[in-house]
Amino acid sequence: MVYFRRTDVLDINEIVSFFRGALGQFADRSAKWLLSNSENLRGLLEIIGENLVASLDFSRVQRVNTTFIADNLREQESDLVFLLPFRDTDETEVMIYILIEHQSTVDPIMGFRMFSYMYHIWDQQRQQWVAEGVPKSQWRFRPIIPVVFYTGKAEWRPVISMETLMDVPEALRRFVPSFETLFLGIQGESDANLLKTESPFGWLMTVLKRADTPDPSVFVSVLETLGDHISDMKESERAAWVQAVCYLYALVIHKRSVGERADLERVVSEHQRTLNISQEEVNLMQTMAEHYLQQGIEQGIARGAREATIENTLAILTTRFPHADVTVLKPILEAIPDLDRLKALPVYALTVPSLQDFQQDIRT
Repeated sequence: MVYFRRTDVLDINEIVSFFRGALGQFADRSAKWLLSNSENLRGLLEIIGENLVASLDFSRVQRVNTTFIADNLREQESDLVFLLPFRDTDETEVMIYILIEHQSTVDPIMGFRMFSYMYHIWDQQRQQWVAEGVPKSQWRFRPIIPVVFYTGKAEWRPVISMETLMDVPEALRRFVPSFETLFLGIQGESDANLLKTESPFGWLMTVLKRADTPDPSVFVSVLETLGDHISDMKESERAAWVQAVCYLYALVIHKRSVGERADLERVVSEHQRTLNISQEEVNLMQTMAEHYLQQGIEQGIARGAREATIENTLAILTTRFPHADVTVLKPILEAIPDLDRLKALPVYALTVPSLQDFQQDIRT
């Protein structure tokens, strides 16, 4: 089990860790990072399962360190598994299984996949009981709340169920496995529903929803609206809002233009005192963004220029370790086939403790 960190503080090392890897696999890493805060997990459930929220003890949530996604599918999706108490009793625990779906196309057999993942969760419980010698009469499988968190652009129409995947006569329907899946499709969700509890997570989703808009004024407008709401935030939400700002920096770097980054910095500056963000944290986020942009990485990635990304990585390393010959790393970088991995290296070069650590990491 992985216990959640406190939600009233945000360690600066978390910020460094997030920026270090977020740019190469933004959709996956950012979603997981946000949901590592129980305030955001609660915000997600408030949008799609509000009748459950009061019965779930988010203060005692644990993340189960496992995945059920096949290796060949991890570019399109990832998953998270959580365990937390159900308030109606001291003994009942419930699992929350979240499938984070990035691919732009809709999967019509999602009902089968969710059923399969739920089976594997229960089978892990069974294996543990067998290993521990627990008598079968004492086995009690935990209930699972299945969630699909869909970030793709296509409209999701298929109902997530096993029944829709079968041509079943009425007389046989009672033999079909039946369960409800909670679903959040960012592009298809109304702002009113995303903001019904005005949680930091809901506000971030309104920005993510417009991350690919071709009209800069639309994106800037939603940033400003989010900024206006920060003034009314609850004390308990402060760490989640600081985390939200980190997320927005990465989102703007990954998706938007240099000019829109200036708009974000203006919003952050206006509310820095309210957020109680230290100058060190602001400087860290800005410095990482500046290096990423000033070295031409944004343009290099947009052109698909592997060479530009490699040269920028070497330039950053030369600045940080001026007495070392970083050119010996060029053949190693050129041999990396995964462009997403290359995209993340310049930001990693900004924070890696030593050149030896960098060299060791890129060889693994």
